[in-house]
Amino acid sequence: MGKYIVRRLLISIPVLFGITIIVFGLLQIAPGDPVSGMIDPTIGNFDADMIETEREKLGLNEPLPVQYFFWLSRVLRGDLGYSLITQKPVADMIGIRLWPTLKITLSALILSTVVGITVGIISAVYQYSLVDYISTFLSFVAVSLPGFFLALALIYLFALRLDWLPTSGMVTLGQEPSLWDEIQHMILPVSILGIGSAAPLVRYARSSMLEILSQDFVVLARAKGVREWVAVLRHAFPNALIPLITVIGLRLPVLFAGSVIVEQIFHWQGLGTLNIWAVLNQDYSVLMGLNLISAILVLSANLLTDIAYAVVDPRIQLD
Repeated sequence: MGKYIVRRLLISIPVLFGITIIVFGLLQIAPGDPVSGMIDPTIGNFDADMIETEREKLGLNEPLPVQYFFWLSRVLRGDLGYSLITQKPVADMIGIRLWPTLKITLSALILSTVVGITVGIISAVYQYSLVDYISTFLSFVAVSLPGFFLALALIYLFALRLDWLPTSGMVTLGQEPSLWDEIQHMILPVSILGIGSAAPLVRYARSSMLEILSQDFVVLARAKGVREWVAVLRHAFPNALIPLITVIGLRLPVLFAGSVIVEQIFHWQGLGTLNIWAVLNQDYSVLMGLNLISAILVLSANLLTDIAYAVVDPRIQLD
């Protein structure tokens, strides 16, 4: 397995290289630039020479290959550069917001995995029962509802009407920080991300379990007198889990993408809100740093998924 991991890491290098080239090119062909983003149209006309001087200072007049080479050379030295707007180190801006995003995305991943697989198994065991119909209906509703609509609905119900949870933010202003206060602020954003991710997992888990429950070894276990839930959890579930690993492994990148909207709605100071700020201000340095981190996370999730395959199914050999 060690050789496989090393080989995958080596393959990831040109993939990352290609991703950065594509993203850098797309940013450059987008209308506007950081200098135009700094201009306040309400103040009045700006001198063209001043704008050109500022562009020269930021290195935006250099040819695209030169700009990319300068950025890549800094990255290879472990330096993501400085924000073109705030002049702060990009690594510091991302580092401060990385953990808040990881907290809600990883929590949502755990929540969606536990809920999705559990409901899917129960739905498969009690196929065509009332429980199965209810879970199927709720899954389709959860998949169909836009995340922002569900977020606003839960804010109205639990924060405004019932006053059980805070409407937004990461902590309560003016209050001593505490674990319980942090958990209260996490409940709504984690629930939104978790519900949207659990719904398709319910359908995958149900289909996978139904296929395994009809296999001969499960039927034989039942014929030998093994109790139903022992046969389900001990014999059927490990085999049904194998195809689900792919779905679970690909959930993390999806959750990161979904966190952009959720963080904006709940004013959660993570990578999502930083991404929107960088797009609105056309801060190329921050956007490149964010896309590099996102690409690394996606490639890492894919590698961990392959390793999990080998752990769950001994028949798979990673050479």
